Amino acid sequence: MALPLLMIVIGLIVLVWSADIFVEGAAAIARFLGMSPLLIGMVVIGFGTSAPELTVSALSAWQGNPGIALGNAYGSNITNIALILGAVALISPIVVHSQIVKKELPVLFAVTVFALGQVYDGDLSRTDAVLELVVFVGVMTWMVRQGLSKKAEKSDVLGEEMAEELDEHSMSFAQSVIWLGGGLLLLVISSRLLVWGAVSIAQDLGVSDLVIGLTIIAIGTSLPELASSIAAARKGEHDLALGNIIGSNLFNTLAVVGLAGVIHPMAIPVEIVNRDWPLMALLTVSLFFLGYSRKGEQGSINRVEGGVLLAVYASYTVYLINTVVSA
Repeated sequence: MALPLLMIVIGLIVLVWSADIFVEGAAAIARFLGMSPLLIGMVVIGFGTSAPELTVSALSAWQGNPGIALGNAYGSNITNIALILGAVALISPIVVHSQIVKKELPVLFAVTVFALGQVYDGDLSRTDAVLELVVFVGVMTWMVRQGLSKKAEKSDVLGEEMAEELDEHSMSFAQSVIWLGGGLLLLVISSRLLVWGAVSIAQDLGVSDLVIGLTIIAIGTSLPELASSIAAARKGEHDLALGNIIGSNLFNTLAVVGLAGVIHPMAIPVEIVNRDWPLMALLTVSLFFLGYSRKGEQGSINRVEGGVLLAVYASYTVYLINTVVSA
């Protein structure tokens, strides 16, 4: 038990560190290639912080542990909204004034409903997984077109915030390539350590892979989103924090689950449909109400609402632990 725990700790530390290196390298290369700051913020940073989920889920599916792959993806979505946005709102109430929220949130909800259709029959076939990846490409294409719009570039504050971030972390092209490649290599190595440790503990304790994926793995792989969102909130860059979460959830729902399903078609535990998906959908819908302005002004997620989100996450985690203890 001691060795698997040590591997989980080491794996998580290296995973978070390597994800940060990978994302910074990718963002720098994207800028060298002429990609706009707005597009980098939405695509490279928002989706790049999901690199841990992608590598962990892909390796889990490859090794025949689909429960970890699914739990990691859906658990990370729940963690992103309830834990991360809740924590960020407590630190600094989140002002909702970017057009990206109005455009991306309906897409995120539609993708969430689409995900239910893929898993409702209790099976994620390779065809289902490929369809998810196709939808992901479609969403990405739409986001790229939105991001390249001159009007969006001038009007959306996210682009300005991302430009400032890139200026603060400037690097040469050679350094950015090294960071990208090195970060990717470390991501794979740390993911292998993390998955091995998680599977070993699950087997020793008789806990399902799904529960491990929903808790330890989901929290661990969401640490990059937590770090980047808190840093953005402290600087008052609320749109960047929200963009990270929305982009990450889109990536998890489509690309992470889709890639895992292509690697290893899987049976869907009934808990996913009856427990985890409904909470994920409810939290997604709650963002509409939390960010909606009733007086025609900019909306906000205040500290009280952030506390409610954290309470929801705590209750969900306690419930999962109780199901393990009572089993």
